[in-house]
Amino acid sequence: MAAKLKVNKELCIGCGACVTAFPDAFVFDNDGKGECVKEVANPDEVKSTCPVTAIAD
Repeated sequence: MAAKLKVNKELCIGCGACVTAFPDAFVFDNDGKGECVKEVANPDEVKSTCPVTAIAD
């Protein structure tokens, strides 16, 4: 099921794993943190790319 995910900005370290793995769905915000800009078809796979588990439903 597709979902637009949220990035916990307090946990995000700005490593870019989400942006690199899913460039169509994630971008860096003005603070250099990941931000989800569109729904992803595989939310569990996307969440698993974050080394600090900052991505959630």
